[in-house]
Amino acid sequence: MIVLSCNNISKSYIVDKILDDISFSINEYDKVGLVGLNGSGKSTLFNIISGELSPDSGTIIIPKNYKIALLEQDLFEDESISIYDELISVFKYLEILEDDLRNMEIKISEYSEDSEKLKELMNRYSNMLENFQSKNGYGYKSEVKGVLRGLGFSDDEFSKPISQLSGGQKARISLGKILLENPEILLLDEPTNHLDINAIDWLEKYIKDYNGTVITISHDRYFLDKTVSKILHLENKKIEMYKGNYSDFIKKRKMNLNALKRKYENQQKEINDLKEKIKKFEQFNGQRFVRMVKSRKKMLEKMEAMEDPEINNKRSIMRFEPSIQSGNDVLRFENTTIGYTSSLIKDINLNVYKSEHIGIIGPNGTGKTSLLKSIQNEIPLISGNIEIGHNVNIGYFDQEQANLNFDKIVIEEIWDEYPKLTTTEIRSLLAKFLFIGDDIYKEISNLSGGERSRLSLLKLMMSKTNLLLMDEPTNHLDIDSKEILEDAISSYEGTVIVISHDRYFLNKISDKIWELENHNLKEYLGNYSYYLEKKERENMKIEEESNSLTKTQLNEIKRKSKAQQREESNRKKKIKSLEDEIAKIELEIEKFENDLCKEEIYSDHEKSLEINNKIEENKLILEDIYNKWLEFSEIN
Repeated sequence: MIVLSCNNISKSYIVDKILDDISFSINEYDKVGLVGLNGSGKSTLFNIISGELSPDSGTIIIPKNYKIALLEQDLFEDESISIYDELISVFKYLEILEDDLRNMEIKISEYSEDSEKLKELMNRYSNMLENFQSKNGYGYKSEVKGVLRGLGFSDDEFSKPISQLSGGQKARISLGKILLENPEILLLDEPTNHLDINAIDWLEKYIKDYNGTVITISHDRYFLDKTVSKILHLENKKIEMYKGNYSDFIKKRKMNLNALKRKYENQQKEINDLKEKIKKFEQFNGQRFVRMVKSRKKMLEKMEAMEDPEINNKRSIMRFEPSIQSGNDVLRFENTTIGYTSSLIKDINLNVYKSEHIGIIGPNGTGKTSLLKSIQNEIPLISGNIEIGHNVNIGYFDQEQANLNFDKIVIEEIWDEYPKLTTTEIRSLLAKFLFIGDDIYKEISNLSGGERSRLSLLKLMMSKTNLLLMDEPTNHLDIDSKEILEDAISSYEGTVIVISHDRYFLNKISDKIWELENHNLKEYLGNYSYYLEKKERENMKIEEESNSLTKTQLNEIKRKSKAQQREESNRKKKIKSLEDEIAKIELEIEKFENDLCKEEIYSDHEKSLEINNKIEENKLILEDIYNKWLEFSEIN
């Protein structure tokens, strides 16, 4: 059953068109991810669906009596009430019904004898009780507590007034409230913002089990993989639906883009060939050549020129390169305890070595940011020591962007720090981070969160340090920018220690995970997926078995590892072999196409037909090889 139908929706702001004649439909119980670049119109579309905005044209259709709700943050009528009372207010109708039931019970108890009035009261009471039970009347208070705990609030925080909460905590309350309202269609705009990994895990399970339709805007790719079975991709004012989760979308999108690119390149080649032939035929006299020129010009006119699929794909260019190499020993923690008046993390004893990429995870408030600041000596240690190795210089990405001067314009922020650079050099650097044209004269205070993040990352890149400390660098970045940052960090030869709740990002860039929990730091070798596997074994109480592996078991692990390495090596060899075949066939097609331009061939119908057939045969073979190449090259 279709529960949401968007038909030919268009929306403009003054002269800028945001959405252009988009249509799609969503079924009951669908879990859908809405993705696209920052500024592509995702939030605008949500506001139109929810009724907050009117489209310039088009219609939104939902079933009668269906409730649709959009996550809105920090909208509280009374901030003096507790967070528990704010969430329980969702069930005000049940509290009233419960009071009515208690009053009805008192009335019934006043009747000592059977009567028609008593029967009437009992029937009313029975109906009210059935309604109360059907709406989870006996469980709604537990449901509220469960949602608060799931979103990271402890029981002793339930009575805390909303006025004392941080912006992030208020956002979590808004999220909890809309979840409890339980609308048939739920619109969530970046719901994982301000959530730690434990809270995101809880939210994933909640959405998967949600008895309704959920559409989510999110840059958290791991979250989308876990929660959605369809992706709506908004790009260039148009929308396209893909079946599957985010990883499935990426694979299909890559295949579509490759196919479009090949189609575009083939068309460009065909256009250039026609132009060359026209130019060549125009050199000859005779009616036959005039007709041939006219014929090919008509072919050009009728041809619907494709747009280069990469023309609108603006991507920043990011590369971190240390100016000097550090020694092998980068950091040494010796009985280190960090915190303020009380300890946040106790007795850290570990080493950080050159080129390691370490991800830090843990609930909010466990000391992740304090750890990075302690490394930089911004927070004095409570006890112990942090020894910084030879030739180590530190670059820091602050999630609050405190390193930016909000009173400056963009170009001044870079120029004041690097006065020896020319205007051209600075403009070129800013352009690589998508600050183009008049963007460089924007005041930093007026930049979006994503723009500030990109500017901070540019400054970090220009510092050419060999130890990067990064606190939530993917916050405010769209998915394309995250992928660019991942590539830059993965190829970085220096050392990285990064705090992030973006599990997809951690999986791509980390070779170690530091988990902060209960004032302790525990180190796990491997990326985030391996950390999850290890934690699952610990939770199943088989850690003791895994720590006492027999020699046979160790040999088996080594054997499997070598087999995986061989398999990966064979995969890369197969890709190289297919690429060589593609290059060979493309050269052959090019040779045949050049032959067609020769007079002795194009003037001979049989010869030209034979060569055309060979070209078509080779194109079919090429298409088959491309498909095989895509299979072997797909993202894992």
